[in-house]
Amino acid sequence: MAEGGGGARRRAPALLEAARARYESLHISDDVFGESGPDSGGNPFYSTSAASRSSSAASSDDEHERPGPPPCVPAAAQEPEEDEAGSGWSAALRDRPPPRFEDTGGPTRKMPPSASAMDFFQLFVPDNMLKNMVVQTNMYARKFQERFGSDGAWAEVTLAEMKAFLGYMISTSVSHCESVLSIWSGGFYSNRGLAGVMSQARFEKILKYFHVVAFRSSQAAHGLYKVQPFLDALQSSFDAAFRPSQTQVLHEPLIDEDPVFIATCTERELRKRKKRKFSLWVRQCSSTGFIIQIYVHLKEGAGPDGLDALKNKPQLHGAVARSLCRNAAGKNYIIFTGPSITSLALFEEFEKQGIYCCGLLSSRKSDCTGLPRSMLASPATPPARGQHRIRTKGNMSLICWYNKGHFRFLTNAYSPVQQGVIIKRRSGEVPCPLAVEAFAAHLSYICRYDDKYSRYFISHKPSKTWQQVFWFALSIAVNNAYVLYKLSDAYHAQRYSRAQFGERLVRELLGLEDASPTP
Repeated sequence: MAEGGGGARRRAPALLEAARARYESLHISDDVFGESGPDSGGNPFYSTSAASRSSSAASSDDEHERPGPPPCVPAAAQEPEEDEAGSGWSAALRDRPPPRFEDTGGPTRKMPPSASAMDFFQLFVPDNMLKNMVVQTNMYARKFQERFGSDGAWAEVTLAEMKAFLGYMISTSVSHCESVLSIWSGGFYSNRGLAGVMSQARFEKILKYFHVVAFRSSQAAHGLYKVQPFLDALQSSFDAAFRPSQTQVLHEPLIDEDPVFIATCTERELRKRKKRKFSLWVRQCSSTGFIIQIYVHLKEGAGPDGLDALKNKPQLHGAVARSLCRNAAGKNYIIFTGPSITSLALFEEFEKQGIYCCGLLSSRKSDCTGLPRSMLASPATPPARGQHRIRTKGNMSLICWYNKGHFRFLTNAYSPVQQGVIIKRRSGEVPCPLAVEAFAAHLSYICRYDDKYSRYFISHKPSKTWQQVFWFALSIAVNNAYVLYKLSDAYHAQRYSRAQFGERLVRELLGLEDASPTP
């Protein structure tokens, strides 16, 4: 027995290492521009010199990125540089100022030091939204019983019960239990303090009939009609509560992926977990982590816009980017993108709308139409670390930078003349164009945000797509509430971690703590 226990303990680090490797591969590589290991300063992957920091108001001194090397075109595919001039690309570089941005980002409402977790949550999910859930749930229960027979154990849900119901669901994001029913069990995840507010039988009845929209209207034509009003209301509340900084990121957040589960599950369990029928994309503020906009793309959507096509065609990722940026026109935002979204045509389209971009390029994942092939090819002899080539076309710059691998970037947001630096503990300073430094800073902040906050998504795994979308969106609302809390005076009055904030919110939703509305 002891021998078996020792073997399990010896296997645990290996499993966690495998889990971590798989988990990080879901982001861009943890190997920052070709080198792993801890770095200098408080920022483990990135820092800037004083000169590079002063040259860009948009770069942050506590953010960074972990890009993985994009596939390269064979050297034989290179074309003469004369062809670059014919397509408008030039080796001549000229300095240009960064996009002008005078708005002050941050919360739009000053919350008092006494504000509770519930006060921040209700900025996004107010009582009128909860009352609508009560009405729709009761309506669905009546219609269901008219069709399938009376349910004697059912009584109409109240506002207090709906808050408690959501509180129980949110509690799974803190306890990380697979089933919310574990609260009433006698096992490890049981919680007598929470279980006493509502019986398990009552909770299961509310779960059975829970609806945001009970019935399809004549105008509803897509599969998200049961949750779309909630998403629209959530989007409006995000816009009203927060003004983003100039730098933002378009990406697909890490959801529904537990690193230990991925490392230890069977192939059958993994295939079952991959049956999610939608893709969730966000536009996120890179200085705070606040998610500004959500876009849900359904797999079962008709036509070529289904999720399977979306993963194989960069132009459809462009459609996702257009949807996420539909409210960003004319504000001089700088949007950072991954290889699947980066394309010359999209960036030129956004520039006409007053949206500037900086994206990582991959000849395999990106739409490289209009780009000089000589810049997409790797030379036979690798250059020295930190060396780069740049071609420009109008305000657009195409950068090929080398650091134990070729990395290519497309940007119209940063001057091709301005220089930055990546500081590594093992190799010291690695020079790079300013656009590369900015990309490393802002994208990596989002990776760290995902590492931390994806652990606090609601663990309940329903089978219906609209319910999955609802719980993911509610998890984002709670995370956004915590971001606003950290930016408020309430955080300085009482400092809660993300887990403690979630616990407070659960207790306030269940009525176990005083959560009187803030005046």
